[in-house]
Amino acid sequence: MTNKKNMKIAIIGAGNLGLAIAKGILHSNGATTMYLTKRNTKSIKDWEKYGNVTVTSDNLEAIKNSDILIFAVQPGHFTTLLEQSKDLLTEKHVIISTITGYSIPKIENSIGTDKFIIRSMPNTAISVGKSMTCICSNELGKKRIDLAKAIFNRMGHTLEIPEDQMQAATVICASGIAFWMRLIRATTQGAIQLGFDAKEAQELAMHTCNGAASLLIESGSHPEEEIDRVTTPKGCTIEGLNEMEHQGLSSSLIKGIVSSYEKISHIRKG
Repeated sequence: MTNKKNMKIAIIGAGNLGLAIAKGILHSNGATTMYLTKRNTKSIKDWEKYGNVTVTSDNLEAIKNSDILIFAVQPGHFTTLLEQSKDLLTEKHVIISTITGYSIPKIENSIGTDKFIIRSMPNTAISVGKSMTCICSNELGKKRIDLAKAIFNRMGHTLEIPEDQMQAATVICASGIAFWMRLIRATTQGAIQLGFDAKEAQELAMHTCNGAASLLIESGSHPEEEIDRVTTPKGCTIEGLNEMEHQGLSSSLIKGIVSSYEKISHIRKG
């Protein structure tokens, strides 16, 4: 079993996502050694300043010298990479894919079912250590799921789900970043209309949004409980909330989420 105190990690494909994962691991001293791979290594050479990091364009070298393999490459390159590396994979390797839409059975078709295989789906907030990352695995991979959670919990929050829910999770967590950005943008526009300048308006909107989410995370409350704390009879808050609902706020959000899911399902079938 991989020792959490002796984590030899390779990130295969050190683009934006790969580097965000590397940053989260290194800043929390989560790796004994780390390999970062990229076709052109010039832009990531300075990562070797960490001392325990090796930058290389040789994926197979990184795989041979690591136990935990985090793949963050383009889907088109992943199959070729799996085929090239399958003879190097041993019983110690843990394969973690961050590649959207690339199923575990498809990975198993390339390297076999006798490997620890885990799929993870972080969102773009991973770059600031606030990702909501969903994780699933093959049967053998369940023995290493806590290891994967430990890695991604360094960069936010993780939730283990069945693989057949990964598409829905993509909508809620990955597309969801854009949905929340639009709500913050709309709140900003409302604040500007009430007299704040654009910079102040965005500051008010984004920190209030952050506070609302933090209240739920810290308290474990239902959203309606926190709403009840700020709504008074005949007050301005309930007036605003009711007008938003008359205009279809909740309904629009739910319809948008379902529409995104229908689209991703159609793309997957196509």
